[in-house]
Amino acid sequence: MTFDELRTQHCKPRKGAEQALPSDGVGAHLALLPGWQLVADGTAIRKEYGFEDYYRTMAFVNALAFVAHAEDHHPDLEVGYARCVVTYSTHDVGGLSLNDFICAARAEALFTGV
Repeated sequence: MTFDELRTQHCKPRKGAEQALPSDGVGAHLALLPGWQLVADGTAIRKEYGFEDYYRTMAFVNALAFVAHAEDHHPDLEVGYARCVVTYSTHDVGGLSLNDFICAARAEALFTGV
C-alpha cells in the first residue's frame, strides 16, 4: 500500500479485538507516515505538528475536526500557540485499527498540502 492509497480510503465501523491491526500491520502502515510514532503501550499513534502562529495552528485543528466528523473517527488533540499533538487510537478495538492510519494520513495530507 502507498501513502496515497491510504489517505484516499474511508473509515468503517470497527469493533472488537479482531479488528485491531497485528503488530506487522501497524509497522507497515506506520512506515507510510513520516514522523508518526507508536506510543509506549502500542495502543495509539501520535505526531506533533509545528506552526508559525496560532492562526495556522487553529486552521489545521479546524480542518482536522472537519475530517474527523466526516470519517466519524476522532483524534485526541493537544493544542498550543504554535503546535498541535494529534493522537489516534480505536477504543472499540482496544488498540489500533486501519481507521487510525487512514486519518493520520489525512492529517499528514492537510499539513503538507497534498
